[in-house]
Amino acid sequence: MTSQVPAPATALPAPAPALAPAPAPASAPVEPWVFGVAPLAQTAEAAARLRRVTSLVLALEHEDPAVDTLLTALEEAERSLEPHSPAGGPPRVGTADAGAAPATAEAGSAENAGEGLSGRVYLDHSRNIGAFNPMFPEYELTVAGDHAEGTVTFPIAYEGPPGLVHGGFLALFFDAVIQHHNCDLGLAGKTAGLSLRYRRPTPLLTELSFVLSRSADGPRISSTGQLFAGDRLLCEAAMDAVKGDRSRLPAVSPRRASS
Repeated sequence: MTSQVPAPATALPAPAPALAPAPAPASAPVEPWVFGVAPLAQTAEAAARLRRVTSLVLALEHEDPAVDTLLTALEEAERSLEPHSPAGGPPRVGTADAGAAPATAEAGSAENAGEGLSGRVYLDHSRNIGAFNPMFPEYELTVAGDHAEGTVTFPIAYEGPPGLVHGGFLALFFDAVIQHHNCDLGLAGKTAGLSLRYRRPTPLLTELSFVLSRSADGPRISSTGQLFAGDRLLCEAAMDAVKGDRSRLPAVSPRRASS
């Protein structure tokens, strides 16, 4: 989840006692970078449930008949969903006819709807990927200009050493939240480099906090991130991204209406 908050205003001298305080200047609105359609509510609920059930199964020490029930239900779900889901196809970004949509059309424009569309729907990966994909960590993020902060709790599914988060998942986490920060500020691009420094082991099942900062001078976006348990620094990240051009993104086809 994310929320956009204005950057703090520069402090002004206190007015004379007889005068009312001057209102804080309003922040200029920012158009977030969005590329793809929103996930279905069912998709988000399934991701959260699958993540929790995965952790429960991983924590079992003995075989349990409940897992047999789960496997049967999953097998039936796979058979039922397969005819309705083009999961094996390419993502549907733009229309099947490459020349049918102008490159400058707004993402998700309804003018691209039609029977000629093919492939699976592309979900917006600019933010909150963990909300709909159980392979990504869930987190909360608040953006205030070039500064952002949030919280994350890693479940058992992300375990590496006993009781600790696998370092590769920390790289995935920082890539996701830093690009989320960029997208919320309306300027994002491809990750060109990501480096991590592991200061202390990162515990599972513990609410952790993180802070992000970035600068967007020249053709690059430079970001840093820090992950904390209380006041203990656990991990540091640095990312370099190439600024993208929103006008060059192809229009993203809307989700097909239910038939």
